[in-house]
Amino acid sequence: MDEIFVGIDVAKDSSNGHALNAKGETLFSMSFPMNNEGFSKLLDAVKSTSRDLSEVLVAMESTACYHINLFSFLTASGVNAVIINPLLIANFARLSLRKTKTDKKDAGTIAQFAMIHKDSISQLSVTQRGPTGP
Repeated sequence: MDEIFVGIDVAKDSSNGHALNAKGETLFSMSFPMNNEGFSKLLDAVKSTSRDLSEVLVAMESTACYHINLFSFLTASGVNAVIINPLLIANFARLSLRKTKTDKKDAGTIAQFAMIHKDSISQLSVTQRGPTGP
């Protein structure tokens, strides 16, 4: 199975996405607007990394209400998506030697968190994840 882990640093107007394969290698890093066109751009990038969307896990922090439309779009498109408590990501990032903080790097940190914690994330209920496929 070729697992893909996508971290999204969600913001009001523009967000950043970062995808890793199971070896931790970067597959793509991108910025996209928080609208339907931007969501479609992200989905196209995700689809370009994997033939099977069931192998993809997208993780994003809960950010007030800004993550809701993206989460809804991805789950409606058949992508496994999870919302992560920002405190978990902050604590995970503190363990890193990386001290710079940018939206692009934060997306990479979220992708790493998803990759490392994939087993515990997979235990989330369907209501917390969204649909797992058709």
